[in-house]
Amino acid sequence: MKVLIFGASGMVGSGVLRECLAAQDVESVRSISRTPVNIQHAKLEQLTRPDFAAQPSTLDDDDLRNVDACFFCLGVTAAGLTEEQYTKMTQTLTLSVAQRLCQLNPEATFVYVSGAGADSTENSSTMWARVRGVTENGLLRLPFKRVHILRPAVIQPLHGAVSKTRSYRIFYSLVGPLLTVLRRAFPEKILSTEIIGQAMLSIARSGAADSVLESAHIYRLARHEKPAIG
Repeated sequence: MKVLIFGASGMVGSGVLRECLAAQDVESVRSISRTPVNIQHAKLEQLTRPDFAAQPSTLDDDDLRNVDACFFCLGVTAAGLTEEQYTKMTQTLTLSVAQRLCQLNPEATFVYVSGAGADSTENSSTMWARVRGVTENGLLRLPFKRVHILRPAVIQPLHGAVSKTRSYRIFYSLVGPLLTVLRRAFPEKILSTEIIGQAMLSIARSGAADSVLESAHIYRLARHEKPAIG
């Protein structure tokens, strides 16, 4: 399996990258990010594209072609952003990349990391939830082999994964030990970056019963507690 990861330098993306590199059935991993990942591995091809988030058209077709699965882990917090800014960095970027990727790899599986609370009706009074919902719906309309949306809630970074958002880094530094205890007590509500990576690989291999997956379903997929479907 050939995997393409967007956002491997971020917290969730780095966890997904780790699981992909460890998986025996993953032949190669291509990472596209604005900043390089501090990892060297025989499977890993790093493509640093500093401007692609602002100008997705700067990606070459060769950056995107010949992949079996794409894990789209890019995301920004809506704090301090206008709806126009957040839409451009979330909806516009994601759909622009996904549309081109679908043209080049229609038999690929596309997995998008959204967030708990995203609104599929597109009518929420909460700006970020509405924009995420519009993004999800746009992705689900694309004719990939499979499209699945992950909506994790609380995520614990493991194995050196670090958030790029300062407020999140402070939060994790303060509650890290407590979060470990809570995750063990409530594993279907508090996910780890490891679990998310394992669930995404499970989806790439054999799909999932639902297109939109909340935390509990993500956990069960990672733990193979619920059968997937093709």
